[in-house]
Amino acid sequence: MKWTRLRIPDVILVEPDTYSDSRGWFFESYNHRVFEKSLGRRLHFVQDNQSHSKAGVLRGLHYQLGHPQAKLVRVLSGEIFDVAVDVRRSSPTFGQWEGVLLSAENRRQLWVPEGFAHGFVVVSDSADVLYKVTDYWSRESERTIIWNDPHIAIRWPTRADPILSDKDRCGSSLRDAELFA
Repeated sequence: MKWTRLRIPDVILVEPDTYSDSRGWFFESYNHRVFEKSLGRRLHFVQDNQSHSKAGVLRGLHYQLGHPQAKLVRVLSGEIFDVAVDVRRSSPTFGQWEGVLLSAENRRQLWVPEGFAHGFVVVSDSADVLYKVTDYWSRESERTIIWNDPHIAIRWPTRADPILSDKDRCGSSLRDAELFA
């Protein structure tokens, strides 16, 4: 696997080695020992989440305060623009974002550590997204930052009015949100 630390070094692009022949292809999407060694930390995923969304759907920006989750995100079909925003007030990269295209074709994955808000927009006709998380979902801990916060200024590759849930439409600004210390 190729590990690339992005501009925010805690966010990592993971590109698995793919083995192809006349029958098709194979790749190892997750290996516990490899991930722990590469991340330099203990890792315990407790839940896998999967979503199916149509073109133009934007999900996020989500994070959990009381039960922070690290996420390993990949796409099973289609393509998304995946985003991680540093919401740790004490971080030198606070309020900065990383965005990468993930697709079934490129097989890339994004490591989003605890302390980051996460979101994505579907840029293909539809997309199936799978992400592993290190803590359970908690309604009381979940927070949402508005997708178009001008202080974060994410350059989403989407139309002006993406398709949003009510929760995502009513997210807080970065300035008003409850955040990590």
